[in-house]
Amino acid sequence: MQGFPLQTAYSAAAFACAAMGAVCDVRTHRIPNWLTGSGIALGLVLHVSLGGLRSVAGAALGGLISGTVFLVFYLAGGMGAGDVKLMTAVCCLAGAGGAASILLATALLGGALAIGPAVLRGRVRETVVNLGRLLLHHGTTGLRSHPDLNLLNPQTLRLPYGLAIAAGAGSSLCSVLLR
Repeated sequence: MQGFPLQTAYSAAAFACAAMGAVCDVRTHRIPNWLTGSGIALGLVLHVSLGGLRSVAGAALGGLISGTVFLVFYLAGGMGAGDVKLMTAVCCLAGAGGAASILLATALLGGALAIGPAVLRGRVRETVVNLGRLLLHHGTTGLRSHPDLNLLNPQTLRLPYGLAIAAGAGSSLCSVLLR
């Protein structure tokens, strides 16, 4: 791959995985294990074959850190396990060089995307109040899931977070391409 920056290949693979995850999440509200598992495996194989041991170590670390960050939200009842596994796979593919930017862009774009369902359903005020309730709850009980405001409650607003992960990976790919 001489003349072709490796980070471009890694970022493109990460975006492709994230985009497939987003499509699945929007259509079925699930992100399949075959996608996340193969994404993690492909990321590690891609990094060891193209970049060597140092690169695969960075890819594993990027996946581990980003997956751990998302695991916290899963444990608190605010995110599905598929989102955690998709972010882990995407960051294994992106490697250490792309994981931080994907994580940050996903968080920012996820927040922006979350405004849409609240506005469309006329529940902006309720969403802001619920955010305060969640912060108070987790401030006093830790990661324990809120009794009402969690994914098990069908009344809560939901965002297929695979969209945010794809937007974050796409944003990171664009920044790599524009360098």
